[in-house]
Amino acid sequence: MAWPEEDRQRSPFTGWTRAHWEALADRLLAALVPYASPGFAQYRLPGRPSVSGALSDGLEGFARSFLLASFRIAGARGAVEPALLERYARGLAAGTDPAGGERWPPLTARSQPMVEAASIAVGLHETRPWLWDRLDDAVRQRVTDWLAGFVGNRTHDNNWRLFQVVGEEFLASVGGPHRRAEIEAGLDRVEDWYLGDGWYTDGDGRNFDHYAAWAMHLYPLLWARIAGPRADAGRVAAYRSRLRRFLDDYQHFFGADGAPVHQGRSLAYRFAAVAPVWLGALAGATPLPPGRTRRLASGAVRHFWARGVPDGRGLLTPGWYRPFPPVTQSYSGPASPYWAGKAFLGLLLPPEDPVWTAPESPLPVESGDRVTALPVPGWLLHATRADGIVRLLNHGSDHNDPARPEAATDDPHYAKLAYSTSTAPESAEHAWRHRLDGHIALVAADGTPSRRTVVRPLAVRGRRASSWYAARLPGDAADYPVATTSVVHGGWEVRVHRVRAPAGVTVREGGHAVAGDRPPAAVHGDRWALVRRADGLTSVVVGVYGWDGAGVVRHTDANAVGPCSATPWLATGRHPGGHSVHVTLVRLTGEPVDEAGTAAAARGTRVGVSGGEVTVAFADGSRLRV
Repeated sequence: MAWPEEDRQRSPFTGWTRAHWEALADRLLAALVPYASPGFAQYRLPGRPSVSGALSDGLEGFARSFLLASFRIAGARGAVEPALLERYARGLAAGTDPAGGERWPPLTARSQPMVEAASIAVGLHETRPWLWDRLDDAVRQRVTDWLAGFVGNRTHDNNWRLFQVVGEEFLASVGGPHRRAEIEAGLDRVEDWYLGDGWYTDGDGRNFDHYAAWAMHLYPLLWARIAGPRADAGRVAAYRSRLRRFLDDYQHFFGADGAPVHQGRSLAYRFAAVAPVWLGALAGATPLPPGRTRRLASGAVRHFWARGVPDGRGLLTPGWYRPFPPVTQSYSGPASPYWAGKAFLGLLLPPEDPVWTAPESPLPVESGDRVTALPVPGWLLHATRADGIVRLLNHGSDHNDPARPEAATDDPHYAKLAYSTSTAPESAEHAWRHRLDGHIALVAADGTPSRRTVVRPLAVRGRRASSWYAARLPGDAADYPVATTSVVHGGWEVRVHRVRAPAGVTVREGGHAVAGDRPPAAVHGDRWALVRRADGLTSVVVGVYGWDGAGVVRHTDANAVGPCSATPWLATGRHPGGHSVHVTLVRLTGEPVDEAGTAAAARGTRVGVSGGEVTVAFADGSRLRV
């Protein structure tokens, strides 16, 4: 399978064209064939099974790869290798044969097959002239009967409501059983989670992450494509308006190297993050010029392609670059990453569309330093042109159920103070339990750190954001508030913390964890520490008020970016009890940083604390007040 030549005239940033997308889709689909069951109803990939079991995992392999195949088939108007259509036609027949050995699990209440059935419904709609309409009547009836398991069944009360919506709408489109009231109820429920400025939370609570992009915006407009004239025009107009508003901010989530911000769950879907970017163009609901749409999407996929994704077998593995189980969830099977196929939605746009023909235009981060305030999720995005890095300062997302505060967790993909396009949190259990990177903690005498579970947002505006959390310590029923304000100042994040603590604990803060194939270099001095990767990516913390010491912690096989990681940290001595203020300069940069400059920043920054105000005076004469 020949790889296309790059086109640096039309695509000066990535070199990629539509031919690259088609070639990658073909490679991904061809690589799955050795793992197919005899009737092609299941793709049984190697790896750790999900909690749903092997049969569901095999269905997942079929359904998610079929979604990718459907975009490839429909985008080519059916002009693909006949074997591709044949494989999925055979799989539909075998998977719905109640007497066959490859039959799919039924759709029961809140079962994983509901998720996969939605992908099959979308794929059948998009390929209808070339697949559904050519299936035998008996096979069509069996597929209809299987999908009818949606009708009258309960789903999880989050993005799963939309799986039922698209599944039943497809059934309606082919004369199958469905309940219009159930479809409408699902769409109505999603309205409860729309919080403004283009942002949905995924279910009740502060569940902000890429699911807003690859689920909450995606499925309502896919439903509209399936429903056609049955779709309520008012709903569709609202979905298009929200997506347009969302994309206006979402374009800032991608670094100059194409990487999306590494935050939230199901990150093994990787470049699925670009699905809403294509959807905006497809639905006429984008503020982005065509060349930026393609530059963003191609840049993200090329980012992973250049880092060994897919792997040498042509497979998408559970991980970020390399296989890395901690970046997955218990519901993730070996084929779960194939929801990356959502990124190929752009193939539904014809080759002559401007998104494929216009010259690529730069991303926002490539045009200048930017700070983007996102009050709804409680985030600041901090982008620097010189190194192309985007950082997400998190003062609003925690992924906890507000109805069950006793079950609150500090998931490392949600609880950190900062994320970025160049780093990932220390998420393996042996590192995560220390709760060091991207966190300020009270540390008990036995070494137990407090957990940032429920994040209480305070304000996001301009170049600053603030929140607090209630620290808890073992054997102590009291809540100890830890309030933080982040302020972007040049290339730095200035963190000002106000802490209430019992006597005897220590206060500790960690910067960004830097990871790579080899151990990062590390050095620390008086109230400052830094770690540096071989390519120059550097994480720095400087304690300019309220800190007594600094150091670096290293881990192995703890980070999705690479097997060797390190985090710089600051700490106090034993706390006297009561309130204290701590001010930290945090930096993540690809620009040259040396030890002398870091030490000078520590010496040259002056902090004044008076009442409820903190003044920070920098060596260059600039000042800020918090």
